Amino acid sequence: MNKVFVVAVKEFKDGLRNRWVAGITVVLALFAMAISYFGAAASGMVGFTSLSTTIVSLSSLAIFLIPLIALILAYDSIVGEEEQGTLILLLTYPLKRSELLAGKFAGHAAMMALSTLLGFGSAGILIAVFSEQVDLGELLVAYSMFIATSILLGWVFIALAYLVSVMSQEKSRASGVALLIWFAFVFVFDLLLLGLLVATGGAVGDDLFGWLLLLNPTDIFRLINLGGFEATQIQSGLASIADKQMIQPLVLWSSLLAWIVIPCLIAAWRFNKRVV
Repeated sequence: MNKVFVVAVKEFKDGLRNRWVAGITVVLALFAMAISYFGAAASGMVGFTSLSTTIVSLSSLAIFLIPLIALILAYDSIVGEEEQGTLILLLTYPLKRSELLAGKFAGHAAMMALSTLLGFGSAGILIAVFSEQVDLGELLVAYSMFIATSILLGWVFIALAYLVSVMSQEKSRASGVALLIWFAFVFVFDLLLLGLLVATGGAVGDDLFGWLLLLNPTDIFRLINLGGFEATQIQSGLASIADKQMIQPLVLWSSLLAWIVIPCLIAAWRFNKRVV
C-alpha cells in the first residue's frame, strides 16, 4: 500500500507541475458559472433561477466535459510511458505491475477529484451567495450529490482510459480510441436507444430499458442527479421511461462504482500480460 501511495503522490505532483489541476479547475469553474447564470436564457431569463434548472444545466455540462477531460488526462498513462522508455525503468523497481497501475490511477483520480471539487464548488458558492430563490439546505444536499457523482463519473472514464492505454501499442491509436469512447457514451448510445424505441414501436419494456440505461455511465449519472426533481424527470425523459425499481439510488450508485472497478480489474489483468 505504501508503494501505491508513493506512485500516486508522484503522479499527482506531475499533474500539478504540468498545471493539469489548475487548467481543469479553471475550465470547470468558468463553464459552471456561465451555465448556472445563463442556463435559463432560452426562456427569457438570466441569473440563478431554480435549483432544478441549475442542476439540469450543470449535469448536461458535466456529461460533456468530465468524460472528455478524464480521457485526455489518462489515455497515455501506460502507452505514453512505454513510448518514452520510462515504463521499463519503472518496472525495474520492486513494484508489482498492479501496484504501479493502482498508484497511477489513484494519482489521476485525486487530481480529477480536486479539480472537480474546486471548479464546481466555486459555482456552488456563487449560487448560494447571489441566489435568493434557492434554499441553502436543499442546495447543499443536491449540489453535494452533484459534485460527488461528477467525481465518480470522472473516475469511470479514467478507468476506461487506463483500459485503453494498456491495450494500445501506440499513443496516437490510444487517443483515437479514447475520443471514440467519449463520442459513443455521450452521443451515440442514447441515439441508439431512441432508435430502438422507435423501431420497435415502444415495444421495449420498462424493465429492459432500465437495464440498458445502466450500460451507459453518463445515463446513470443523469438519473442520480435528476431523479430527485419532478420537473427534471420530465425534461430528461429518462426517469419517466426507466422502470422505477431500476432507478433506486442503491442500484444507480452501485452501477456507477461497478463502472470504475470492472475496467480497472480488466486493465490490471491485461497489463500483467503485456510484453514491454
